[in-house]
Amino acid sequence: MNIYARYFDQDALLYSIDELIDFLSSIPDINVTQDLVDDISDYVNGDMPYPKRYKIRPRVYFILIKTTAQSMEEFKANKKSSLPTSVDNDTMTKKELKASQLLEVRYGWYKGDITFKRVMQIPGTAKFQYQDTYFAAYVKTNSGIECYNRIIEYLKQRPDVDLRSQFPSAKGVSFNFEYYGEVLPGRD
Repeated sequence: MNIYARYFDQDALLYSIDELIDFLSSIPDINVTQDLVDDISDYVNGDMPYPKRYKIRPRVYFILIKTTAQSMEEFKANKKSSLPTSVDNDTMTKKELKASQLLEVRYGWYKGDITFKRVMQIPGTAKFQYQDTYFAAYVKTNSGIECYNRIIEYLKQRPDVDLRSQFPSAKGVSFNFEYYGEVLPGRD
C-alpha cells in the first residue's frame, strides 16, 4: 500500500512510512512529533480506507490517502474525481471527509468546540435575540459524533441555556473536534 500526501500545493506519492515522515519533516509548517509518527503508522497499517486529515493549526491541514497506484501519474489518473478541481468539488470533499472523521471509532479524550445560536433576553426589554455563543469541552468518548452528541446533550440540560437555542450540525463549520488520545491534555 502506498500513501499520497498533500499539503497545499506540495504533494507526493510515497512508498513507506519512513519516506512519508521524511516528506512531512521537509515541510517547515509541520512539526513531526513521536505522537504524529505513531498516529500515521496506525493509519497506514490499519484497515480504515478513508483519507485522513491532520490539523496543523486552525483551518490548516495535510491529508493522507492510501492507494495502490505505483506512480503519481497513475494516482492522478485514477483519483481525479476525488481531488478538488473546483470550488463545488472542494466543498463536497470537505463534507465527505468530515463525515468520515466523525464516525471514526477511537476511544479517548476529544476536545469539542461549538458555536451555537443562544437565545438571550435583551436587557431592559421583554424581547429575545439569538447570540453566537462559543462553548468548548474535553469529553472522553468513542468518536467525534459521540463527542458532539454529549456536548449538545449537556448544553440542553443547562438551566442557563434556553431550549429555543439553535445548535449547528455536527458536519458544519460551527462544530470542530480534535482527538487527544488516552491521556487528558495537561495531565501527563
